[in-house]
Amino acid sequence: MHPRTPTTHPTRRSRVRLRAAAVAAALGALLLAPLPAARQAEAAATLTNAGFESGAAGTATPAGWSTYSAAGQNAASFTEAGGHGGSYRLSHWSASAYKVETYQYLSGLTDGTYTLSAWVRSGGGQNAAYLALRNCGSAEQRTDLPVTSNGAWIRLVTSVRVTGGGCTVSINSDANAGNWLNVDDLTFTSGTTGLAVKGVDLSGLKKNEDLGGTYRTAAGVTGDPVTILKNAGATYGRLKVWVNPADGYNNKARVLATAQRIKAQGMKLLVDFHYSDVWADPGAQSKPAAWAGHSYSQLTTDVYNHTYDVLNALKAQGTTADMVQIGNEINTGMLWPEGSTSNWSQLGGLLKSGISAAKAVSSTTQIALHLANGGDNTLYRTWFDNATAQGVSYDVIALSFYGYWHGALSALQTNLDDISARYGKKVMVVETAYPFRLDSKDSHENIIDLSSELISGYPASSAGQSAWLRDIMNVVEAVPNGRGLGVVYWEPAWTAVAGNGWDPTDPSSGNAWENQALFDYDNRLLPAASWLAHR
Repeated sequence: MHPRTPTTHPTRRSRVRLRAAAVAAALGALLLAPLPAARQAEAAATLTNAGFESGAAGTATPAGWSTYSAAGQNAASFTEAGGHGGSYRLSHWSASAYKVETYQYLSGLTDGTYTLSAWVRSGGGQNAAYLALRNCGSAEQRTDLPVTSNGAWIRLVTSVRVTGGGCTVSINSDANAGNWLNVDDLTFTSGTTGLAVKGVDLSGLKKNEDLGGTYRTAAGVTGDPVTILKNAGATYGRLKVWVNPADGYNNKARVLATAQRIKAQGMKLLVDFHYSDVWADPGAQSKPAAWAGHSYSQLTTDVYNHTYDVLNALKAQGTTADMVQIGNEINTGMLWPEGSTSNWSQLGGLLKSGISAAKAVSSTTQIALHLANGGDNTLYRTWFDNATAQGVSYDVIALSFYGYWHGALSALQTNLDDISARYGKKVMVVETAYPFRLDSKDSHENIIDLSSELISGYPASSAGQSAWLRDIMNVVEAVPNGRGLGVVYWEPAWTAVAGNGWDPTDPSSGNAWENQALFDYDNRLLPAASWLAHR
């Protein structure tokens, strides 16, 4: 990520009129109670009509499924043409506000963990639109549907522990007039899902604190931001490394200090080598000043020595890196011009030098190669085909994905699915973020500060930021064969503090990122952070 990168709101929701409280409570209790034994005996151990192909378009209650609406709005659930993998799909829609559930009870299940998978689409704007697994003998599991205004299908997964042999698969809408969702091609199979990496990039934290930045919990209690984020659910901390930065931050000494704080919280450590004194990204891969006149051969030695030095120092203080990025957003290579993608032989050599150093320090440290533009499958195929041809060995494909620059979530999913299978690697989104407001707290213009720059269906609000992080985590979790490793939120603690601007050579430069942090303008933790604990 480079902080200088150039740069619909849902309509007001009407509320559905509820029936009398006593009637609603009685009906709700009926719905949530386990099915009677006679009904359970009729239910199957696998989903019936999971693709909604039995019957014809317009079927109000598809074969094998049931429909429930406390307000008598069953007609809002129906099948229609335009399925994901077949002729038909299930849709929820009505010209007036509605609440409806389409569900199927499964019995005869062997106790254990099961995963529901479904292809979904949604126009957004609902009060709630989600898949649920309930009556399974454990806590109900829900997965919200993302907004897919481009009309593309997205696969979602969610897992549940089944005890007692039964479980209800449920599709739910609490919607305003005209809101819609589509669901198709569900499966319910043995297995589990989840994300191992729920990370936060804390590269800018130390400078922020040194210049007076403070952090508070959602309840307003001042505290250590690493602790606050860990308690919110973060399992990984990411730190960038510059060689000799002008402001003295993000160098070896500072990385060592912050790494101790991360590891002290029981979190794992991801070290991000930029091989530069300043920001490295697809548009800038400047050599460190100390390496400026070095030949390609010398640069391979520089990369090895620098990588080994930092990682070995981390190991010596008891904070061995769990994962290492060899380069940052290296779409176009690194250490230009010698390591440009116009000379893959040399780029491959530099990558292998850094990887060799990392593995020499710790053979168990995972190696990640990181590109931006996470929705560009052609870029990733071309780049990693070349890396493979050069014999570059790595463990993880890391992506930056900012929806306002890099496309739709469906494009990210298509790329993740393809490259994880093509190269047999774990994949993760190592950078993402979203604004919770558009105005700037300092005098510096924010990177995203116009409503026209936002992603359709994701307003610049606390709710919009929460939905973005939730949905991108859901997409990564759904990568087949458990290859979706996780998500890292970029610079959640980079709040507006005088002196900690984007330019390490200029103390007067401002922060263009504070409206995408996970702490608000009163320094309180935002609700989006809670999604780190959900997967």
